[in-house]
Amino acid sequence: MIVSQIVAMSENRVIGIKNGMPWDIPEDMKFFKETTMGHIVIHGRKTYEALGYRPLPKRLNVIVTRHPENIPPHKDIVIVTSIEEALEYARSQIKEWGEEVFVSGGGEIYKLAMPYTDRIYLTLVHKKIEGDAFFPEFDTQIFKEVSKREGTGATPHTYYLYEKS
Repeated sequence: MIVSQIVAMSENRVIGIKNGMPWDIPEDMKFFKETTMGHIVIHGRKTYEALGYRPLPKRLNVIVTRHPENIPPHKDIVIVTSIEEALEYARSQIKEWGEEVFVSGGGEIYKLAMPYTDRIYLTLVHKKIEGDAFFPEFDTQIFKEVSKREGTGATPHTYYLYEKS
């Protein structure tokens, strides 16, 4: 199983504000959708709440929360209480959903998943932005940049792929 994190962050590591995204970059949303489609996506309760408690279509949504009773039931989600439980469940589903599993936020889930992470798909938004959710620091001695490409559109951004060496 390949554990990947997929994230867009500002130059000051902001990934969100008031349970929302602080930018609108259609190209990045398309990249996220195309990259994660048909795979397992692991995210926390706040991220799921920001999605309006609607699972991402054509993906297996695994929600990590310490309070599963606070998540409205839905036939297309699996609720777990730890990142380890999420990864264990994902491992049991890779035959159907593919080898690569995506962690998609928020800040605390990214941090908890970092020790298990093999790849990071990072969209760097070239702005400093106010926010209240942040992507954790990661060791660039452990995660090496393997590709980079510039994004297009009104908001300057760059796509990076890092892999654990």
